[in-house]
Amino acid sequence: MPEPTSQLDEAAGLEAPVTALEMVGPATAERLKKLGILRVQDLLAHLPIRYEDRTRITALRDLRLGQWALVQGHVEYAEQGRGRRRALVVGLRDASGAIQLRFFHFSPAQAARLARAPRLRCFGGVSQGPYQFEMVHPECVFLGAGSEPPLDDCLTPVYPTTEGLSQRVLRQLVQHAFGLLAAAHDLPAEVLDRWRLPGFAETLTALHRPPPEASLDALVLCAHPARRRLAFEELLAHHLSLKRVRGEIRAQTTAALLAEGGLKARFLSTLPFTLTAAQVRVVAEIEADLAKTAPMLRLLQGDVGSGKTVVAACAALRAIEAGSQAAVMAPTELLAEQHLRGFRSWFEALGIKVGWLGSRLAKSERRAMLSGIAEGTLHLAVGTHALFQDDVRFRRLGLAIVDEQHRFGVQQRLALRDKGRDGEAGIVPHQLIMTATPIPRTLAMTAYADLDVSLIDELPPGRQPVTTVVVPDARRAEVIGRIAHACGEGRQVYWVCTLIEESEALACQAATDTAAALAADLPGVRVGLVHGRMKAEERDRVMGEFRGGSIDLLVATTVIEVGVDVPDASLMIIENAERLGLAQLHQLRGRVGRGTRHSDCVLLYHAPLSELARARLSAIRGTQDGFAIARRDLELRGPGELLGTRQAGLHRLKVADLGRDGDLLTAVEHTGRVLLRRHPECVDAIIRRWLGDALHYGSV
Repeated sequence: MPEPTSQLDEAAGLEAPVTALEMVGPATAERLKKLGILRVQDLLAHLPIRYEDRTRITALRDLRLGQWALVQGHVEYAEQGRGRRRALVVGLRDASGAIQLRFFHFSPAQAARLARAPRLRCFGGVSQGPYQFEMVHPECVFLGAGSEPPLDDCLTPVYPTTEGLSQRVLRQLVQHAFGLLAAAHDLPAEVLDRWRLPGFAETLTALHRPPPEASLDALVLCAHPARRRLAFEELLAHHLSLKRVRGEIRAQTTAALLAEGGLKARFLSTLPFTLTAAQVRVVAEIEADLAKTAPMLRLLQGDVGSGKTVVAACAALRAIEAGSQAAVMAPTELLAEQHLRGFRSWFEALGIKVGWLGSRLAKSERRAMLSGIAEGTLHLAVGTHALFQDDVRFRRLGLAIVDEQHRFGVQQRLALRDKGRDGEAGIVPHQLIMTATPIPRTLAMTAYADLDVSLIDELPPGRQPVTTVVVPDARRAEVIGRIAHACGEGRQVYWVCTLIEESEALACQAATDTAAALAADLPGVRVGLVHGRMKAEERDRVMGEFRGGSIDLLVATTVIEVGVDVPDASLMIIENAERLGLAQLHQLRGRVGRGTRHSDCVLLYHAPLSELARARLSAIRGTQDGFAIARRDLELRGPGELLGTRQAGLHRLKVADLGRDGDLLTAVEHTGRVLLRRHPECVDAIIRRWLGDALHYGSV
């Protein structure tokens, strides 16, 4: 195995950039970057996708169709075959039988050398030729009359690669990285012993240079103990990184938001309902946090319709009564506008000024809002990502509320939090993060290790169950008839349009065409249209008419997924439902069942269904339990479906898979506590190994 070069020794060992390797020039570095390989350590985390067994020679008579094997024999002939495609055919024979080698790309020199070669050792896949088994373009080693080079002593790795980067180069680079393993940091012995884990060097040797007797199925299917060992450490690195973020923020000082609760009491007295026991419990948890001088970092989970916004309103009132400002950030203008209407209807009667900051404000309106935020005359600011733009300055931001956190990612919510630093008191605001996408514990432990978690696990009384049916689009006429019947009974209906392409323009056009077609098919039904490219005023007008009952059928894109609350809507049609993930289907279905009527959801699909789509539709039809749906979504699609690709850290997982390796997280959480308490020197090394330059992606 090659020793690391002096250039590499002078760099930071496994943390050195790959350009420290003598073999890596600018072109190779660029190709490695496409594979996510920036440091020497990344080479070791770039695991094989399969293995080749070149440790033994297979007798030609023992070959099986489809097998990849190493064979050896003497050359009987080498001739250029005639036919539709030019080819060089070489006959190879050993004591047990014969096989043909077929080459479609060759030079005259290669043909001449193969014709003169007495013996060959070849590795390739066995396929069926015209007359006998053959290997097409095998790798060949020319053997002398008496030469017998040694066989490999381990299985040969085959790595994911990119154009211009050969397996040979990748293997050589990994070998160079292996030269530094002896000095690599390892987990403490007590951790390895506690969870019966192999050491780091032993683990990587087992994965990059497995012995001939290793189970290929276990290696490839990620069930091998060495793969699990790396997955454990990678999850530990992400967990520790978020714990560090939490520690850094908790170490800061913020304003304790102390208030007698008069505003909250007045607010609750105006509501036409009383809070559920779960809401009361969560409000108490939040108020206890707000009374501290350490900034609150709390994730508020609640299924669709559980009443998270009322809880957020109580938190905002606490901040405002304590003399601070609050901000509510939502991922879409439609959801932000829904929050604006709700908070204004609740707060303005209490003498609280609520403002709006979105991308479509006129310059004069925006200047007025920015002035109110900066002077503190605006108590609550509601908006989208526009809230954390550079020109937004809060006088005293005490509480930042972020809705649908997984659509923003850690960086953006931290940007809103940082607005508090510009305030007069120089404080860091408390943070309340809300999500209607239930997060299974396995995800929460890893993705939200920097947050405390509150759960509203109770729906308000009166919420109606939603009957969900799955219908092929061949029965579209029946579904349209069902709409006519529902509207005739005074019910209101959603029709949601989806597209495979992530194109807002195409989605809007599809919704426009569908609305026109349904209006023609349902002459007695008042049809409205909402999509993401409508002007805010027009969208508000249509939504207002739908809420007011002057529109019977609302055709929309998935822009209505969150934030739309129309209690009289009791039937939803989701067209091409097979194109959506479980979390999105559950969110959309949550738009109905909010009133006193029994509600229905029709999932209209286009056959044939893939196995994944069939599993999703079966899951959404079978339960309305958001956590059960989230767990199934994690099994089917992985964490991206639940958290979004912008959730910092998780989209960079190289080895671990939360769906497959979620059972490791209890051990990860325990180990994190052990390292932080007894081995703090290990924490930096583990985080750097797996996150590198992303170490501070959430730090302050």
